[in-house]
Order: sequence, then structure tokens, then C-alpha cells
Amino acid sequence: MKANLEAQLTELPSLETERLRALWQDVFDKPPHPKLRRELLIPIIAYRLQEKAFGGLKPSTLRRLEAFTSGKQARKQRGLRPGTRMVRQWQGKVYEVVTVEQGYMYDGQKYRSLSEIARAITGTRRSGPAFFGLKQKSREAA
Repeated sequence: MKANLEAQLTELPSLETERLRALWQDVFDKPPHPKLRRELLIPIIAYRLQEKAFGGLKPSTLRRLEAFTSGKQARKQRGLRPGTRMVRQWQGKVYEVVTVEQGYMYDGQKYRSLSEIARAITGTRRSGPAFFGLKQKSREAA
């Protein structure tokens, strides 16, 4: 099983987009969103294949995630632990930020705030926590 999984994971980056979409259908039992880019299909499918082979998240972790997504818990920004990775797709490119002691790392450079990083990515002033999905939209808060 492990050798087969390793072969599947190794093959993923070389697959054509349509084959990746078909594989998504197989592993999730539903088609991917039509706008989901190839660069995101690959790691998500890889995770799902490993999840099926080795098991998924612990029940306690699932309960915590469900609480966050269902709104049972306030989505206020708490101190993110060092090592926390945030991924954002913006205008066709995927950006990754890592929380470190006293700030954030993006593109090999340390920043004090997420807003500085959002500005570097977009070229405009905007809320970093909102840009990275850490803040509720105003109408959700009302």
C-alpha cells in the first residue's frame, strides 16, 4: 500500500489538469470547483490520498474545526503560534506566510504585521488579517 501511495504522490505533479480533476472526483466523490487552479489541486489531492491511506484527523481536532467553521466560536485573532502557515491565492498566484516569533516571514523577509505583507502582495493598503481570512466580514459580525 505504501509503495503504491508513494508512486501516486510522485506522479501527481506530472498529471494533466483534466486528469487531476478526474482524480479529485474519484477521491472526494464530487467534482472540484471549476475555478480551482492546478497548483492547489495537487497538494489537496495528495493530502486526501494520504488521509485515505493512513487515516484522517483526530476526532478532537475535527470537533474544533467544526466549531470554528460553524460560528460556535468567535473568530477573533488570537496570537498565532510560531510555525503557523497561512496560504492565500491572489490573482492566480499562491502566497504563503509563516508566523515566527515577533512577526511573520514572507518571501524570505520578516514583517511585523500581516497588513505589511498584504500591501506587498497587492500594492494597496488593506487589512492583513482580513486578506488572510482571520477576520470576520462586517456583515457576519452584525
